[in-house]
Amino acid sequence: MGLRITIDLDDDDLKHFRLIMQAAQKSARRCQPEAIVASAEAQLAELRDATLPGFVRERLAKLQSMIAMLTDHEWRLPQRDATRVLNALAYFTEPEDLIPDHIPAIGLLDDAIMIELVIRELRHELDAYADFCDFRRSSPPRKGVKRHAGTPARETWLETRRKALLDRMRRRRRSGQGPRNLLT
Repeated sequence: MGLRITIDLDDDDLKHFRLIMQAAQKSARRCQPEAIVASAEAQLAELRDATLPGFVRERLAKLQSMIAMLTDHEWRLPQRDATRVLNALAYFTEPEDLIPDHIPAIGLLDDAIMIELVIRELRHELDAYADFCDFRRSSPPRKGVKRHAGTPARETWLETRRKALLDRMRRRRRSGQGPRNLLT
């Protein structure tokens, strides 16, 4: 039998997480983007075989999606949008946590909360990327377009879809759907 626990974060709690994220972003500015991504990937690799609570494992999958958005050569997230994702990953480059990760059951609670907060801010980016991956995987290319990466026709086929999804992402973000508190 499972147990459901709901955590309500008030404005002061969210302010605290914003301050932590701002400190992590400030520290990460001294790092190359590749180092930020590598640090987040290393943390994921370290946790891959660990026994984790389900709420943590679910959020770590979203963290993997953020990394994929940055490293997918066919997606090519524009610099401004990539910076938002890098800012989200900045927290995971910090060795110090609110709750030390080694504490059983709750050590990754602060990480899961932070991931949840950035997921909410990056939901349009994550949705667009998921749609792009679905399109790439399931849509047959037009006649004469080979599925092999790097072919000019394939790149044009994917670029058209990518541009449409990026435009949709920006429109949704501009429409004010949801708070923008953590990522600059």
